[in-house]
Amino acid sequence: MEAQKATANMFEIEKRKLPANTLLQSYAAIEGGYTDCYSTEIDSVVSLSDFVGAFYVTWLFKLERFVLKHAASRPSTDSQARDVAEGKINQFAAWTVEQREDRQLLMCDMHSRTRSWFMIAPQPDQGKSTTRLYFGTAVTPLAPKGDRKPSIGFAFHAMLGFHKLYSRALLSAAKSQLARLRDAH
Repeated sequence: MEAQKATANMFEIEKRKLPANTLLQSYAAIEGGYTDCYSTEIDSVVSLSDFVGAFYVTWLFKLERFVLKHAASRPSTDSQARDVAEGKINQFAAWTVEQREDRQLLMCDMHSRTRSWFMIAPQPDQGKSTTRLYFGTAVTPLAPKGDRKPSIGFAFHAMLGFHKLYSRALLSAAKSQLARLRDAH
């Protein structure tokens, strides 16, 4: 049932241009790198910690956490997910907090090749309490060899289609998680 709801909500996820003045912006300017930005809106006021916490405890992200635990020896718990979301700790699974602001969080992976970015933007002009949720990724390029241009490399290029679908699914699952939490209160 959760998978069906997440699939339906994926149609509510929009690919967007990265907003100006975001923590991910400096990575968008790197030659040969990759950045993306997805967003959706939820009919409630959502804090950054609620968003990040919900994101990391969704059924879909728990699959990634399972893989990281067994393939990379990077176990994590729901409690740690909430703690990193609330700023109590700076490391979670394979990621470390790179930067944090009131409405944004930028996480860096253990190899310093990818970044995960979260941002909330309250939408007060719509006559109801709505929050735009943003999720984006940056992949830094490999150092160029010889006269080659910087590039994210074959492996990342090969996985890009999956990554785009997975990013939408993750944001959709987080939105569903937040809606369930909202409706439970």
